[in-house]
Amino acid sequence: MATNPLVGIFRVKELRERVIFTMLMLVVFRLGAVLPIPGINVNALKAYFLSQQNTGNAIIDYLDFFAGGAFTNFSVFMLGIMPYISMSIIMQLFLIIFPSLKKLSEEEGGRKKIQSYQRMGTVVICLIQSYAVTVWADRIPNAVTISRLSYTFIAMVTVTTGTMFLMWIGEQITKRGIGNGISLLIFAGIVARLPQAVWELVTKVKNRELNPVFVIVVFVMFAAVVALVVFEQQGQRKIPVNYAKRVVGRKMYGAQNTYIPFKINPSGVIPVIFASSLLTFPLQIASGIGANVKWLADFSRWLNPHGVAYNILYTLLIIFFAYFYTQVSLNPIEIAKNIRENGGSIPGIRTDKI
Repeated sequence: MATNPLVGIFRVKELRERVIFTMLMLVVFRLGAVLPIPGINVNALKAYFLSQQNTGNAIIDYLDFFAGGAFTNFSVFMLGIMPYISMSIIMQLFLIIFPSLKKLSEEEGGRKKIQSYQRMGTVVICLIQSYAVTVWADRIPNAVTISRLSYTFIAMVTVTTGTMFLMWIGEQITKRGIGNGISLLIFAGIVARLPQAVWELVTKVKNRELNPVFVIVVFVMFAAVVALVVFEQQGQRKIPVNYAKRVVGRKMYGAQNTYIPFKINPSGVIPVIFASSLLTFPLQIASGIGANVKWLADFSRWLNPHGVAYNILYTLLIIFFAYFYTQVSLNPIEIAKNIRENGGSIPGIRTDKI
């Protein structure tokens, strides 16, 4: 009798511990998403966001989407993990622009320095974004219950600490849990809004605001798109590599035939995450202090997530990061060098041409 895979997970001690640890960290993440920062009137915030639902304020919905509802709760995790991702993009660009940083990142001690630079940069981005959202919240009637100076200081420190704590949770999940921690946090934030979205959909169908046939067609299209994405993501081209007999130290290694797998889409979902993160940063700044600066207010309206300009820019950024990430992760010169140094050859291609 076949064993249920879910039951099998809890029979392996190490796997069981990893699953439990991951679940506990995600629970902590969701608890922090509903914990408001000190000095905020939650009822005033709810009344404001309720009044904004009929105005089509796409920026608030967009920011709240990636924060898993933490933005409208004005919680300690309201910035989500996006500042860390933004700094990761900047650091990757710096590694290409500055050869000295690239060389440093290839050393063991250098990688730790790069990580420390990335963390410090994340703190700077958090402080800028947290200041923008605190200025924005200060304009909401009766939202702030303490003095403006105290509120600004407490909010900036709390929100920045919350994001750094999320970054730590992501690293711990990657190290001691299941899968990539940062990706899981983003996934958990998006899925957290799913029950509410389904309930709203059911309500609209009951109230005959939506045609049931239309909803079924959309779900079928959604399933088809997911299937196509999985099919495309699993696709790869295998480049055969032959290794001759070689002596390493006192050991003789026999001839070996293997292959290098090149995925159709090596960058995966990374370009989408990078593009979203890069657009989130200016949106938060513009929506936060835009009311006091005319050109920022105009920029905020121009970069509306439901607008044409935003979608064009979003598409271009995805294309750019897909190319950029592929170039970084699949360096053909480095791959060819490794093949030559290990005595490998590709059938049909001269060794000196690899």
